[in-house]
Amino acid sequence: MSLDALFTPFTYKNLHLKNRIVMAPMTRAFSDNGVPTQQIADYYARRAGSEVGLILSEGTVINRPASKNIQNIPDFYGTEALKGWKNVIDSVHQNGGKMGPQIWHVGDTRSSPDYPTTEMEKASTMTLEDIQDTISQFAASAKSAKDLGFDVLEIHGAHGYLIDQFFWEVTNTRTDEYGGKTLKERSKFAVDIIKAMRAAVGPDFTIIIRLSQWKQQDYKSRLATTPEEMEEWLVPMKEAGVDIFHCSQRRFWEPEFEGSDLNFAGWAKKLTGQPTITVGSVGLNGDFMGAFAGQGSEKSDLSELLKRLDRQDFDLVAVGRAILSDYEWAKKVKEGRFDEISDFAGESLGILY
Repeated sequence: MSLDALFTPFTYKNLHLKNRIVMAPMTRAFSDNGVPTQQIADYYARRAGSEVGLILSEGTVINRPASKNIQNIPDFYGTEALKGWKNVIDSVHQNGGKMGPQIWHVGDTRSSPDYPTTEMEKASTMTLEDIQDTISQFAASAKSAKDLGFDVLEIHGAHGYLIDQFFWEVTNTRTDEYGGKTLKERSKFAVDIIKAMRAAVGPDFTIIIRLSQWKQQDYKSRLATTPEEMEEWLVPMKEAGVDIFHCSQRRFWEPEFEGSDLNFAGWAKKLTGQPTITVGSVGLNGDFMGAFAGQGSEKSDLSELLKRLDRQDFDLVAVGRAILSDYEWAKKVKEGRFDEISDFAGESLGILY
């Protein structure tokens, strides 16, 4: 099989990537009290030096109460945390890589009964003042990303976290301007965040948003049940300032709607005309949720991925666990050294290397 499509350069605005491989965001929670360490800088730099075209960091949180649910998730605000991130991006650049932070608020989720100690924020109960401050803090973190020298930024709007809780009718029962019966109406929170972040970074800095139909609360959930609903959901975000849609599926090869084999990223590109990133068990046979139960995954061939990339269903390919377990994954694929790629094991989630 030809790997040409995977290793073709990609350019959009001021973003220039050497290939189509993206390191997917993966929560690691190794930042001491929210401050990235040298170990984290080295972790990302190793991937940058091993043919990964673009690195998207693990989720990093804004300056809001309960923005994270694990203490050692990294912050993207405050002098010490931003100093740590400056070291990370400088290390990545020194190794020839490109990188963006994923900016995040976990919303009404809880990983342990005693953290956070502050009252949980809920999409159904945040005051308008809370909402406006949250929007401002997303914008502040966006400006910091640009000021520190990052190449892009990504907004985490997926997987049942705060922004996604506003999208989802199950968690958004508001009766004010940030609620509504339609997905388009419930997207106002995301659209206002995007507008504020775009204003903070200017017109030429690339903004990515990660979206999903499924939620960690409900794997079978679907926000958009038709292409028409998806268009009403995505186009306003494009108009607000999103450049690239990062379309999360549990398995990238599954079709999004009946009557077409296009996946989520394929439909997003078709409906918006914008570049898209596909993600979901790339390079592995096992579903990624099994990883959290300690399950490993065997390698899978890339023929289906390459077929879809070659016909331009999507533009970029995010790889998570395969790159986590083998930081030379992209390099080994490029060189055809498939037999040397390490299998993913659940234990990889508990170490940083």
